[in-house]
Amino acid sequence: MSDILERILMLKDTPFFSAVNTDDLHVVAQEIQEEAYLSGDRVFDIYDPSDRVYIIRSGKVGISIEEDPTRKEFITTLGERECFGEMGVLDDEPRSATVHVIEDAVLLVLEKTKLRGLIATYPELSLGIMRSLTARLREANRRQT
Repeated sequence: MSDILERILMLKDTPFFSAVNTDDLHVVAQEIQEEAYLSGDRVFDIYDPSDRVYIIRSGKVGISIEEDPTRKEFITTLGERECFGEMGVLDDEPRSATVHVIEDAVLLVLEKTKLRGLIATYPELSLGIMRSLTARLREANRRQT
């Protein structure tokens, strides 16, 4: 299977891109970079600038909202095909959490400037992202009732 096709399939399985059409995912997949992290690394710290969205290709990360970024008290853990960092690439606010690598991880990374450039060129991409985020919000609302 080609790397681009594998990335498209992975993107389609992530909550952030699940409602984006395949043609738009193809252009996103071409802009993604891959980064490797070791267990114990921190991907980013709370209050850092938000400049990238991450998709977990392999491994596991823990999310902490502790003021001290070295503390490893996780509110959740994320694994393969899950994403994080998406809020900041959309709202320009600093990171709201620290991300710790629990198991060696390979992350697919999309820079905010590249995502925004793609959205400007392919406006349907933003509609797909909004549909994906709305679906997540509806699911969260269902769980509250």
